[in-house]
Amino acid sequence: MLLLALDTATPAVTVALHDGADVVASSSQVDARRHGELLLPAVDRLLAGAGLRLDAVTGIVVGVGPGPYTGLRVGLMTADTFGLALGVPVHGLCTLDGLAYAADLSVPFVVATDARRKEVYWARYTDSRTRVGDPAVDRPADIADQVAGLPAVGAGALLYPDTFPDVHGPEHVTAAALASLAAERLAAGEELPEPRPLYLRRPDAQVPKNYKVVTPK
Repeated sequence: MLLLALDTATPAVTVALHDGADVVASSSQVDARRHGELLLPAVDRLLAGAGLRLDAVTGIVVGVGPGPYTGLRVGLMTADTFGLALGVPVHGLCTLDGLAYAADLSVPFVVATDARRKEVYWARYTDSRTRVGDPAVDRPADIADQVAGLPAVGAGALLYPDTFPDVHGPEHVTAAALASLAAERLAAGEELPEPRPLYLRRPDAQVPKNYKVVTPK
């Protein structure tokens, strides 16, 4: 097994290789505006540094968000392209699950990433491997009662200390954590989700109302 994992759902552009037993190599860069520019060169450097070719990859793991539309689709489209070109399966994993896994907590906690617009993408966990319910997007003040007393993980939690006063673990997801979680679940015989995006809200770009048609009739 050689899994190529990647995620662009947060400001981190992150890639990793996993051989089924351990992380072979990993790389992360935090730059919210350059996902498309940074991702493929990062994959190339990672493979070259590990002395491997892309055709050695037997499966792709991609973070499906939740995340902003533009950044998230870079990772998903890249993963789909690799999967088609190599003829290998493409597995999706919730980006919040990767953050939870990396936090390695054995008590109930919450993961929150920055959703912009003064909101967070968030989910609750009973431990680092078990999510409670589906991810959501909300204003921190609106979920204060639901997360009260829980430790928090992620950059979204750091932005709102009034709602998340007890912050632990990494700010952003790493592909290394996603790859390790995927390898663990695959080894246990679990079926991983399809690589479908979790946008949770409509993209900012919209067709203007009362759009004027200028093509000839």
